[in-house]
Amino acid sequence: MSDSTTAPVSISSFNLDELNQKFDKAHPREILAWCVTNIPTGLVQTSAFNVDDLVITDIFYRDLKPATPVPVLFLDTLYHFPQTLELVAKAQAIYNLNLQTYKIPDVHSREAFAAKYGEALWDKDITQFHHLTKIEPLQRGLAELNTVAWITGRRRDQAVTRADMPVLELDAQQRLKVNPLANWTRQDSWAYVAEHGMIYNPLHDQGYASIGDEPITTPVAEGEDERAGRWRGMGKTECGIHI
Repeated sequence: MSDSTTAPVSISSFNLDELNQKFDKAHPREILAWCVTNIPTGLVQTSAFNVDDLVITDIFYRDLKPATPVPVLFLDTLYHFPQTLELVAKAQAIYNLNLQTYKIPDVHSREAFAAKYGEALWDKDITQFHHLTKIEPLQRGLAELNTVAWITGRRRDQAVTRADMPVLELDAQQRLKVNPLANWTRQDSWAYVAEHGMIYNPLHDQGYASIGDEPITTPVAEGEDERAGRWRGMGKTECGIHI
């Protein structure tokens, strides 16, 4: 068991090539258990509370139960669907999450955001919108939480930009980035939800396969790519967090 005086692990001590070979077809629980054992401090889960993120949270909080609960970093963009915010509150109550919410400094409403940065900034400058609402708050949160390794809910089958994604990689700041669901499919995640009776966003039942900000997220038609409803018509496949 670790305590607050435990020295942060050195990521350079890990052989990522060997670990990626070992974990390429592993169950997410095995990958997350390795993280808990080998990164006793500085482990953070980033979550938008999509179904894949909640699978990871369930494994951490219901199954593995590390001595120090893994912080769950949530970005409050101010533009989430009400159902998403209700789900965050419900998950926090069920799992007693160590929830760490980050957002744009000194802006507390959509009206205040529009007054400061202009109406519908996502239509005028989607890159700036995501920098303000996601990228800067994420990087600030990871820094303030003294993050050594952060966990994402990405899967290889979500988009062509993720097809070759490794389980373990380094981000631009040389932190370890862990993608425990890399080898899973959407069907695998939903099978896990059914098996464990997990909560999930009711918007998933209304055709929203991937849920982001309300003004720029639409339902997905049968046969469309899972993330086709994100930034529809904008020629984007990523918000910038994972690029």
